[in-house]
Amino acid sequence: MSKEAMLYESLGEKKVHCFLCSHHCKIADSEFGFCGVRQNQGGKLYTHAYGKLIAAHIDPIEKKPLYHFLPGSRAFSVATAGCNFHCGFCQNWQISQVETGKKLVTGSLEAAPEEIAKKAEEAGCRSIAYTYTEPTIFFEYAYDSAKSARERGLANIFVTNGFMTPEALKMIHPYLDACNVDLKSFRNEFYKEACKGRLKPVLDSIRLMRELDIWVEVTTLVIPDQNDSEEELRDIARFIAGVDTSIPWHISRFHPDFRFTDFRATPVETLKKAHDLGKQEGLKFIYIGNVPGEESATSCPHCGETLILRRAMSVKENRLKGPRCPSCGGAVAGVFS
Repeated sequence: MSKEAMLYESLGEKKVHCFLCSHHCKIADSEFGFCGVRQNQGGKLYTHAYGKLIAAHIDPIEKKPLYHFLPGSRAFSVATAGCNFHCGFCQNWQISQVETGKKLVTGSLEAAPEEIAKKAEEAGCRSIAYTYTEPTIFFEYAYDSAKSARERGLANIFVTNGFMTPEALKMIHPYLDACNVDLKSFRNEFYKEACKGRLKPVLDSIRLMRELDIWVEVTTLVIPDQNDSEEELRDIARFIAGVDTSIPWHISRFHPDFRFTDFRATPVETLKKAHDLGKQEGLKFIYIGNVPGEESATSCPHCGETLILRRAMSVKENRLKGPRCPSCGGAVAGVFS
């Protein structure tokens, strides 16, 4: 179903300005924005990404990945089709990079926002994750679902590219508890060429999330010969540490996919190098992803005691009952209860 969009303004002559994301599309009558799901209809902006899901699954929250937010719990994970980035290395490209706009593609699972929250509660999930594609483009659907989730005592999570505007982030902030942000590179050229976006809005979003007291974790998919130089990895780690040294950094291994099938998988040595660089820059929590057994445990940043032991994105042991290490009493950043 179509629904009038939030976060737009009329420009006259039936044109509209969408300021949901940092593309800031100026859209003529009958045309779509960059995302392909928001359409100007006679001078009013409508979203087609409302009420129809393209994916709905129950996931361990560690799959998001979130390691310091309700560890060991399950998240009811939902998505609609499309994205406001066009990343050639997307690992969910089958649903995020579908053709939208003139040949609009929507999901096949109909669900009202109240139904999503109800299904999450019935499944024993502690949160709803808006994930797989980019939650910003189905903002109205996520917003209404998040309100329903909050009424049932459920948390809300965005797994996002961080390209939303401050206005969007502040609007959903009362209902948004945690985010995992893909910081794909520290070069604007990479964002422009590989993603059709820009770097600065992503950095601004990460800063604003922390200012709004939203729990933040950051993921970087490390791609050989694209964003894996020591200088760039150090710059990413330095930026995160400059915002908050307690923000967990997930360094994820790339596997050839979509339009990047000619690239090799990331050497594990590169990920370990990034881990060491992050430690040198002062980050307290660094995790290597997509490599079973590598750096998946959470240790106390004060005494080094293992606090959470994970295997295959599931928690095998959790000694944290609150925000302090049971061995030394030191504070451990996150939401653990």
